[in-house]
Amino acid sequence: MTELNLPFNQPTILDKIVAQTREDLVQKKKRHSAADFRSFQLYEAPRRDFKAGLRKEGCIRVIAEVKKASPSKGIIREDFDPVRIAAQYDEAGAAAISVLTEPHFFQGDLAYLGQIRPEVSVPLLRKDFIVDFYQIEEARAAGADAILLIATVTSGAQLSELLHAAKEAGLQCLVECYSRDEFEALRFSEVEVVGVNNRNLKTFEVDLHRGLSLLAEAPNEVVKVSESGLSTPHDIETVLEYGVDAALIGEHFMRQPHPGDALKRLTENFS
Repeated sequence: MTELNLPFNQPTILDKIVAQTREDLVQKKKRHSAADFRSFQLYEAPRRDFKAGLRKEGCIRVIAEVKKASPSKGIIREDFDPVRIAAQYDEAGAAAISVLTEPHFFQGDLAYLGQIRPEVSVPLLRKDFIVDFYQIEEARAAGADAILLIATVTSGAQLSELLHAAKEAGLQCLVECYSRDEFEALRFSEVEVVGVNNRNLKTFEVDLHRGLSLLAEAPNEVVKVSESGLSTPHDIETVLEYGVDAALIGEHFMRQPHPGDALKRLTENFS
């Protein structure tokens, strides 16, 4: 049975990931306190400006993703070398690199951030399921410049609290929404970079225009990122028509023989 066929009230794949993340946190906190991370070498390293590189008039900027697997697709890339792939992205002109660090469902690893950081010049986004302040300190100690915050997995004032904690830690945030309700609930005075995932979490279908319509409603001062389902020059042209600043692209690049060359081909007429 896949997650798409689960009966009503059964946990979704997102529920399972968040539950596993919370279990992992219990064990992690036994090994290191949040305060311990301040003694890690990379904690004191200067941060790279994630937001600044995502907006360039008339151009599409790309957050290129390093991702081995996903819950819905399984292994995406067998020949997976995160450092080599990230270096290709950097050389090909990526504005930033998104690094999957969730281990159980995406086969990511927090250590990838520290391995990639000295080999590239662009900011690194930790893409994971951030539900606890502890993970923010952990991300900084691992070498991230920014983190993904998913509105869907937060409740009440938690998103605002995590945004505040990230700012205190010197990390920028990409706030990701899946629905209009989540988007309209955002306090844009707190959000510098907003992303809308074009994928429907219930059906896993991708609708590029649904996400772009929401992003068009974001305030001008907020950087807008389209996520999921972009793979063709026509997709990039459409994104630009909606005034979107950047695209987060992972699976398309990871399925190409040379991800860096794929990035160049996709953006050569839009950068």
